[in-house]
Parts: sequence; structure tokens; C-alpha cells
Amino acid sequence: MQTDWTVRAITRAMLPVLLVLTLVEIGSGLVLGSFQAQLLRSPSLLVLVPVTIGTAGNLGSILAARLSTAFHLGTLSFDPTDDTLAGNAVTTVLLAATVFPLIGLGAWVLADLTATARLAPLTVATIAVISGLVLSVLAVTVTVIATYAAYRFELDPDDVVIPAVTNICDVLGVVVLFVVVELVL
Repeated sequence: MQTDWTVRAITRAMLPVLLVLTLVEIGSGLVLGSFQAQLLRSPSLLVLVPVTIGTAGNLGSILAARLSTAFHLGTLSFDPTDDTLAGNAVTTVLLAATVFPLIGLGAWVLADLTATARLAPLTVATIAVISGLVLSVLAVTVTVIATYAAYRFELDPDDVVIPAVTNICDVLGVVVLFVVVELVL
């Protein structure tokens, strides 16, 4: 697929995507607003929100960049047994498993230094790890679906996959974090 680098072509390809993603982000804000009281009661959770959704989006973006490159090189198939696809997906989950415990403990330390950390460090780390692992699996799923959709609709995955993944992971991050909070607390 060849990209036409004119203002008209870029606008025609990206404007609908950006408009839909804007609506997705509004949904994320609405979900976040519904959990405002819980966040204010537990400052550690308040610290977790941006870093959790940001890290999930970053993991998805890394995978999206890798899949997009493999797609352009012709080394990616969407077969579940594809080594490139499976290896990158597993690596994304393993990255989450290493980084989210640190995120949880870091959030607790920051909350303890700047406010009163009302939750135990192990509780915050547990919430971060469970949320992170669930989000990493969801980020992999969203990234593969978005990359495949770009392929099917003959869009350049470099243009649409990363914005889609980061925006969708924002919404999923908020939802997953608060479902885990409800289950753990």
C-alpha cells in the first residue's frame, strides 16, 4: 500500500479516526468521573490512574510499532501461529509483568510522600499488577485487531494503529483499574 502524502489524503484518512477516538476519550473521562469519590478517598489510586493508562498505551504502542514494521516488511501474517505475532504479544505481557509491580510500589511511595497513603503498599502493588496484566492482554488484543483492521481497510497502520491503541487503552485502563479496585478492596 502506498501512502499519498497530500493534505487531502492525510485528512481524509485521519479525520474520521481522530473524531471517533475523541468520542472514545470522552467516554474515558466519564468513566473516570464516576470513580472520583473512590480516588479522593485513596490517594494511592489517584496516583495509579495516569501511570496505569499511560503504561498500557505505551505497551500497546510498542507492539503496534513492531507489528506495523513487520507488516511493511511482509514478515507478519495474522495467523495465530505466526512467530512474530506470538513472540511480540508474549513479550508485551512479560514487560507488563515486570513494570507494573514497580508502578504499584512507586505509586504508594509517592502517595505516602505527598499525602496520606491509606492503602497498604502490598494492596496498591496487587491492584497495579492485576490491572497491568489484564491491560497488557487487552492491549495486545486491541493492537492486533487494529493492525488487522488497518490491513483490511487498506489504511497505513503507521497512521491509525497507535492513536487507536492509545485511546482505547485509556478507556480500558480506567475501567480495568476500577474493576480490580472493586474486587481487591
